[in-house]
Amino acid sequence: MRASARVLGTAGAPLAGVRVIEIASFVAVPLAGMTLAQLGAEVVRIDPVGGAADYRRWPVAEDGTSIYWTGLNKGKRSVVADLRAPGGQQLVQRLIADSGVLLTNMAGRQWLSFDTLCALRPDLIHLEVLGRADGSTAVDYTVNAAVGFPLVTGPSEYVAPINHVLPAWDVACGLHGALAVAAAVHRRERTGQGCQIRLALEDVALGTASALGFLTEAMVNGTRREPIGNAVYGQYGQSFTCSDGAVFMIVTLTDRHFRDLAELTGTTKVIAALVQARDIDFSDEGQRYRYRDVLSGLFSGWFAECTAAQVESALAGTSLLWDRYRSFAEVAADERLRGNAMFAALHQPGVGEYLAAGLPASIDGAHPPAVVAPELGADTGRVLAERLGMTPDDIDQLCQSGTVATD
Repeated sequence: MRASARVLGTAGAPLAGVRVIEIASFVAVPLAGMTLAQLGAEVVRIDPVGGAADYRRWPVAEDGTSIYWTGLNKGKRSVVADLRAPGGQQLVQRLIADSGVLLTNMAGRQWLSFDTLCALRPDLIHLEVLGRADGSTAVDYTVNAAVGFPLVTGPSEYVAPINHVLPAWDVACGLHGALAVAAAVHRRERTGQGCQIRLALEDVALGTASALGFLTEAMVNGTRREPIGNAVYGQYGQSFTCSDGAVFMIVTLTDRHFRDLAELTGTTKVIAALVQARDIDFSDEGQRYRYRDVLSGLFSGWFAECTAAQVESALAGTSLLWDRYRSFAEVAADERLRGNAMFAALHQPGVGEYLAAGLPASIDGAHPPAVVAPELGADTGRVLAERLGMTPDDIDQLCQSGTVATD
């Protein structure tokens, strides 16, 4: 990785002037840090000598540069220090005290604890991401297994659990973390108070499962949710395969959607007869869900006789909610992505030039753009000089002793 990245938030950016130190690996905390950087904060990521555990994580480019690492660390500055030695720890503590905001998932380290650091910076905002609230370890994949989602994922006839490939709890945790820090910054500006934030990955998953009714359903109704394939629970939605093998996802949330699907597939009269014969009210979304297999059997014939192009043309004239299943390669080549204002060309050393997403939210009509990820340790000297007033000789001595490292 051969680039130095520094985000200088413009005066109008929501978090311009906020300084953040990030000491973490993997998804949740780096995503929180990158989100804060995209909102205008100046985020300095501190890694151990040689890089943290995620520095070479797959996928990688041809020269071994981690596409994963660069993707989650865009727009940050990079400092490398010996995090095991007292000298390196004390130096990092000084940087944290100067910045006033720390993001970390290095739980249990006394030198990074809220109480220790508050002695140096009383108004410190301290975000610590944990696996579980009791301090025990967990990662997205183990939390997902423990919360219940793999047992309701996949086809109904498949009895084994199925993990989804999206690290959903890591992503949600990172965004929860960024939100909590932004709120704490706002409170500090009003009151001068710091804030200790503890965020457990498992709690994010449990809170989400509760809010969406998965846990409440089991508590109140005593029922067990079963896997239903690509159907949409409580509504009518299903995937359909075309004559050329393309697969579409169709969702009906309203009476109009359902009527349009019946008209499109030429099943209006058959459905009317079914309604009369079985006394079904398909204006009730619960009834549409209950009879989903019957309905899918009626609709699937039309899709099986059409090509993807014919289906897309026909669906475009309806109110239906739909899209075709696409691979990542297809999405990457899609003109819709090139026309999306969130994406812009980015040259990432070691990776090459590609379309990179900036902040998903537009701020005052524009998406804050992606900024290249730094080379490991590229900003060590500059940060120590700017933040701690160190001279070149001071920094050289630290480098020679192994306390810090530069690119």
